[in-house]
Amino acid sequence: MTADAVTTKGAVKTAVLFTHTRPEQTSPAVRAALDAAAKRNCTVLASQDERSKLGDVGVGLERATDLPDRPDLCLVLGGDGTILQALRQYAGSGVPVFGVNFGTVGFLAAAERDELELGLERAFAGEFETLTVPGLRVKVDDPRPVALNDVSFIRRPHGRVAELSYRLGGQEVGHVRCDGLVAATPVGSTGYNLANQGPILAWGVEGYVASFIAPHTLTARPLVVAPDDVLYVVNQPGREPVDVMLDGEPVAELASGDEMEVSFHPGMGTLAQLPGQTFYSRIREKFGWLAH
Repeated sequence: MTADAVTTKGAVKTAVLFTHTRPEQTSPAVRAALDAAAKRNCTVLASQDERSKLGDVGVGLERATDLPDRPDLCLVLGGDGTILQALRQYAGSGVPVFGVNFGTVGFLAAAERDELELGLERAFAGEFETLTVPGLRVKVDDPRPVALNDVSFIRRPHGRVAELSYRLGGQEVGHVRCDGLVAATPVGSTGYNLANQGPILAWGVEGYVASFIAPHTLTARPLVVAPDDVLYVVNQPGREPVDVMLDGEPVAELASGDEMEVSFHPGMGTLAQLPGQTFYSRIREKFGWLAH
């Protein structure tokens, strides 16, 4: 990850739209986005699923059987989950993802919903900065085996407690009964990892965090891992399978006795932000109220 923002210049000519699962909340914003794009002669495309979800509001969107590989911009009207979906879609492409927060926290968003007009104007004018963010790659049978937030191994509901271990540098570091394990990027360190009492990694830190979920021991602690160290997670023999999630999306299972490799990759995603925004200002704005 780089901590230095890169300023983009030049109007956006092609944009892809992502919205969250509650279209009734984003319908006015979609109309505003189409109007703002038209003023800049920008074509806005969306998948057939996206158009179907939006109904009549999506009529002005260009239909894309296959989303373009390298649009000028990916615009997200949604929360962090939708922004992560967009980042995974364009992982490794350099396409900037510009989010307007219609979710709860919106830690990854460039603008809040009450800044919609300004956000859209800046987005389609190309007046934003970009940050490259790292990802985690796993060896699973999935078209996009990467996570920008976290990779989690979670025991199934009503199943037995899991027994997981992990290795780094050829050495077993942790082995406990637990509800699961999370490997989180710096971007993802404020998500599931934070809920596990894991450390927050500032954007720009090279590395990732491994933390157990509800470990049945007093000694298990989250560990900050060096970027070149590959993580191997093992589901102990005789235990039930655990689900493997990439940014909250189930993609595979880790069977009894099997192991899975997780590796750190810099520059996986490109996140847009408005000038003046920093990781520390986001921390204050999104989480600072907890200290009052």
